[in-house]
Amino acid sequence: MVDMMNNRFRKDMMKNASEGKLSKDNLKKRLKEEFQHAMGGVPAWAETTKRKTSSDDESEEDEDDLLQRTGNFICTSTSLPRGILKMKNCQHANAERPTVARISSVQFHPGAQIVMVAGLDNAVSLFQVDGKTNPKIQSIYLERFPIFKACFSANGEEVLATSNHSKVLYVYDMLAGKLIPVHQVRGLKEKIVRSFEVSPDGSFLLINGIAGYLHLLAMKTKELIGSMKINGRVAASTFSSDSKKVYASSGDGEVYVWDVNSRKCLNRFVDEGSLYGLSIATSRNGQYVACGSNCGVVNIYNQDSCLQETNPKPIKAIMNLVTGVTSLTFNPTTEILAIASEKMKEAVRLVHLPSCTVFSNFPVVKKKNISHVHTMDFSPRSGYFALGNEKGKALMYR
Repeated sequence: MVDMMNNRFRKDMMKNASEGKLSKDNLKKRLKEEFQHAMGGVPAWAETTKRKTSSDDESEEDEDDLLQRTGNFICTSTSLPRGILKMKNCQHANAERPTVARISSVQFHPGAQIVMVAGLDNAVSLFQVDGKTNPKIQSIYLERFPIFKACFSANGEEVLATSNHSKVLYVYDMLAGKLIPVHQVRGLKEKIVRSFEVSPDGSFLLINGIAGYLHLLAMKTKELIGSMKINGRVAASTFSSDSKKVYASSGDGEVYVWDVNSRKCLNRFVDEGSLYGLSIATSRNGQYVACGSNCGVVNIYNQDSCLQETNPKPIKAIMNLVTGVTSLTFNPTTEILAIASEKMKEAVRLVHLPSCTVFSNFPVVKKKNISHVHTMDFSPRSGYFALGNEKGKALMYR
């Protein structure tokens, strides 16, 4: 017998006071009645007398066939899906060395689990990446040298740093722990050395000069190999993934493609709809060139069309930003393009490739913790994404 009084759910099923205890068979009947009353009759799946149709037999045969084999029937997609990006906030990369000065460079080490953060507080700091506390490894302080850009060499053994108002290029040898200032490069007549690029193969250093000059230096010796000249001023430059070409965006809205070995201009075209360029990036797999302009448009081109056509048409124009696009970064697998503008708060978006659609869940609009983004980078295996803002925080996402 089952006690009905002590259970508040069963108490509701009692029809009179004499049903204080019910046998299990009677309780089963009562439950069945209650269920049928709630459902409005017997549901189809509970009818055992229902004859099987031919389609049911077929599906059962399929099931038997399925159960005769073993194997992985559910597997994850190898390519990144569009729409929503699964990501979570991590501890700030520079949480162990807080600063209020603007972060000008954030970069992941090409070979180790290390992230470098540099800013206008004259310091280059290295942190170990674990996503939880990100312990500090060391800080290099450069006196009276607010850092405009800092960057690892391709092999990760050196850190190069330039300042806002100096022609000195600092090289920090990580293995020897030595700081080497390069005061003067012979043949380089620049008063200020600020913007530069390191080639992916580690052979060259490209310095963006004034009056449209691009200077190519040997990475090993820091000696001048030769210079290239474009019309107008150099807004931004980058190497192709094989280090054989240089893409330069000009202040006139044009893009120049140079051959590194011969230093000849291979092609020149107008970036569609751009009054003047601000940023340029190439993808790691040699497929895309992205150009950011002053009006907030990012044009994504096919790299082959940039080399061959005099008037290439972009695959897609990304219109999600409304102020000048100052930063562009492809992730190593060429599945995400990060775009940002330092002119406006929260002006950062992640674009899915090859669909060229923006991930809708980044940034989280309500939180407003990103502020003005000045620099961005993806870790070598795309597990982390970091960005530096003007409040001195190097935000990191998994």
